[in-house]
Amino acid sequence: MKRNHPELPDRYHTFLQELKERIRSAQVRAALSVNRELVLLYWGIGKDILTRQQSEGWGAKVVDRLALDLLKAFPGMSGFGARNLKYMRAFAGAYPDQQFVQQVVAQLPWGHNVRILEMVKAPAQREWYIRQAVESGWTRNVLVHQIESQLHRRQGRAITNFQRTLPAPQSELAQNLLKDPYNFDFLTLGPEMLERDLERGLIDHLRKLILELGKGFAFVGNQYYLKIGGQDYFIDLLFYHLRLRCYVVIDLKIEEFRPEFAGKMNFYLSAVDDILRHADDAPSIGLILCKAKNKIVVEYALRDTGKPVGVAQYRLIESLPKRLQSELPTNDDLAGELPLFNLVTLRFRLERALQEIAEKWGLSARLAGIGALAGALIKTNALSAEVAADLRAVSAVLNSAVHGQKIKAREARAALQLGNSLLSRLEGND
Repeated sequence: MKRNHPELPDRYHTFLQELKERIRSAQVRAALSVNRELVLLYWGIGKDILTRQQSEGWGAKVVDRLALDLLKAFPGMSGFGARNLKYMRAFAGAYPDQQFVQQVVAQLPWGHNVRILEMVKAPAQREWYIRQAVESGWTRNVLVHQIESQLHRRQGRAITNFQRTLPAPQSELAQNLLKDPYNFDFLTLGPEMLERDLERGLIDHLRKLILELGKGFAFVGNQYYLKIGGQDYFIDLLFYHLRLRCYVVIDLKIEEFRPEFAGKMNFYLSAVDDILRHADDAPSIGLILCKAKNKIVVEYALRDTGKPVGVAQYRLIESLPKRLQSELPTNDDLAGELPLFNLVTLRFRLERALQEIAEKWGLSARLAGIGALAGALIKTNALSAEVAADLRAVSAVLNSAVHGQKIKAREARAALQLGNSLLSRLEGND
């Protein structure tokens, strides 16, 4: 016997049939673009539900019934429960601009979009997290962690002199790169910690540190050695940023910012620009990380500093949330997010090994670049012609890596194999 449902709106069954056809059509297209089609389908369903609720007075019971009918029509397809239909309605209400949904929002998985809907209420902040998640390729748990740590309040908030010391658009890109405060919630250090404890903790958790620093950072070294005027100096942390194409010098402090810290950083940046920076690199950037800071003191200290310097605080929390532990990038994950990471690091290590050999042979400390160093060393018989030729061959790939250019996987593997072999020989050079 046929059951009647007098409580349903007159055009309900027509709408149900239209939805079935739309879902079937989307199932076919999903083979080409699963996530994008799914998100756009959900947005369209949500928009239609929202329209009918506003124009025809549909209530929650109609949505519940719609969920039952859709589940019956598509028993092998999840996502059409009453709760998810309500998310679709909220999703369409949050993003009324179809073009924005198609071009930006649909790049994120549905689960990411649901978390943003639940956790972020301001439209501008939602859009900010969507764009950041798309650009950085965050997993869902990393996205949740960034929202909980209020990244939108920290990103680009460091006090800097970049507008005065860097050309546009480099100044804006560099400003957006830095945060304040930095969240070192993976460290468990007591109140009696020393600066070397902070540095050691960050190096021990290098993958977590890179996650907090953001996309594009390639680790060069810690306690990075520089010889200047016959004296030894050591940089706490040295990175190279693939997008900005510049060195980033990080100085760690376990105390409140003091004006003399800016002078020391200015000195380090001058040395890095003179010794390590290549002609096609952008000016090196300094970041002083302190336990605390006085904004006015920092602004005075940076006002007449000639090099681009930023100052930010860091904060330590007891432990990293458990759900995030499994989401931290492994070395393979980092190779995927920063595909040039290993090649960039190898270039710096090779160049440093060549510089050390050059110093032993009394060559100019200003020599830089694998090709230039190899050419100078072969003239002094400090390097064989065979090794010099191999260095020139591998440096082409390594230099491409430093500047973020695409490299074929086979070329990258060959360069890594040859480069590491050369590095072993150079480090064993007397």
